[in-house]
Amino acid sequence: MKSSILASAAILAASLEPVAALSEPLQNILINTDRSPIYRYPTDVTRGIIPIPVHSHNDYWRDVPFYTALTIELALSAGCISIEADVFLFNDTLYVGHEESALTKERTLQSLYIEPLMSVLKKTNPKSPFVSGPTRHGVFDASSGQTLYLWIDVKNNGEKAWPHIVKALQPLRDANYLTKVQNNETFVPGPVTVIGTGGTPLSQVVSAADRDYFYDGPLKDLTGFTSLISPIASTSLMEVVGDIKSDSENPLNPTQLEAIRKQVKAAKDKSIGVRYWETPGWPIRLRNELWRTLWKEGVALLNADDVNAAKEYF
Repeated sequence: MKSSILASAAILAASLEPVAALSEPLQNILINTDRSPIYRYPTDVTRGIIPIPVHSHNDYWRDVPFYTALTIELALSAGCISIEADVFLFNDTLYVGHEESALTKERTLQSLYIEPLMSVLKKTNPKSPFVSGPTRHGVFDASSGQTLYLWIDVKNNGEKAWPHIVKALQPLRDANYLTKVQNNETFVPGPVTVIGTGGTPLSQVVSAADRDYFYDGPLKDLTGFTSLISPIASTSLMEVVGDIKSDSENPLNPTQLEAIRKQVKAAKDKSIGVRYWETPGWPIRLRNELWRTLWKEGVALLNADDVNAAKEYF
């Protein structure tokens, strides 16, 4: 994944070389090209956005949650390949928010995530007479094979909430946009990979031989887990390494690094990616140094509250 992301970045950089000033007649022609179907690129909804291996933590806090994870302020590209929503179940409706007092009737899993996702995917998979059937391109036009990880953190009543979450995924399921497992043995990648975390009941995930959702693996002990159950495993960085020296050029000492390497190796041996949460966001130098270290050690997704800074980092 690292090589494909870096290659995409290089291609974009090459395409941004300055061009000579155009004459006024040519400028007028170009201004009017957006009115012609000849010049309209059919999958331009995320054109120019380069995906980065970043998890947009607490994504629903942003002014425009799903879209901000894809584009900073709907204009500047960020390209996070992983987003997250905290979900509460009340009266058979899935509401999104960090705590109960922050919930509103308008902010639901459907309105903030499922519907926007469907909107983008319909635009990256337009009907065309030049293809023999429906396509399964991802949300990023620059890397159509890149899946988007959608983490759903179940905050209350997991046993009852999970069936509602599975049902809420139906539009994505009907369009064949979900990564899935068939007969407990075949992994079929798709544009969106749903991972249940928090109070997600493991028993309801593993009991289905054919499913299109996964479980956030416990990185501290992956005994009994496979990539068919957990394509990504996570844990708190602070619980693994303890105190981090913010005034040191190397914030993690050899013992702390060894603990991370041991976990990353155990996960990679099972073809499971790694994500650490509860990573310091301040001081900025410490945050960036930890990103650098974790990426170097083979972590699949870097946790970020400031996705703009994460984009600049890459």
